[in-house]
Amino acid sequence: MDIFVLSGQSNMAGRGGVYNSHWDHFLTAGCQPDPSIFRLNSHLQWEQAREPLHADIDERKVCGTGPGMIFANIILKHSIDPEKTRIGLVPCAIGGTAIKEWEKGSSLYENMITRTKEALNHGGILRAILWYQGESDVGSDQDANSYKHNLERLIHDIRSDLQHPDLLFIQSVAGCYNCGGSSLQ
Repeated sequence: MDIFVLSGQSNMAGRGGVYNSHWDHFLTAGCQPDPSIFRLNSHLQWEQAREPLHADIDERKVCGTGPGMIFANIILKHSIDPEKTRIGLVPCAIGGTAIKEWEKGSSLYENMITRTKEALNHGGILRAILWYQGESDVGSDQDANSYKHNLERLIHDIRSDLQHPDLLFIQSVAGCYNCGGSSLQ
């Protein structure tokens, strides 16, 4: 099984199709479930992946669609042998979190590492961390200016704790939703 960790904040957790605290259950073709795509649920058990991937992980708000299923379906489609390929998604994202809340020793970080190690205990190869976060760090110039350093430290810590020095780290940056007076607009 090819394992991918989904981490960061609300955009990764999935807020697509959520209006007035309700998910509309609309799925694009890329978000459809596939019997070859699995997710590690909150009880650390593999199950067939389906949206919302983070429903039992990010319980602060209603989850909808996110980038995880689309990513997995594309990886599956372009694999050498789609009939034999198995994709394992490890949802860890929590909406509204700043990168400081993900530093080593925090509950978010330790949960992500624990979930990843448990996924690996079931067999498989860790292929990448998908990181979609940043909006909570543009509220002030100080937070924005320290983001690069904090992200580099996070990547180093993850690679070290998972004993995977070359682990691929794929980052997507969230835009500024409500920056107020920040010069980052």
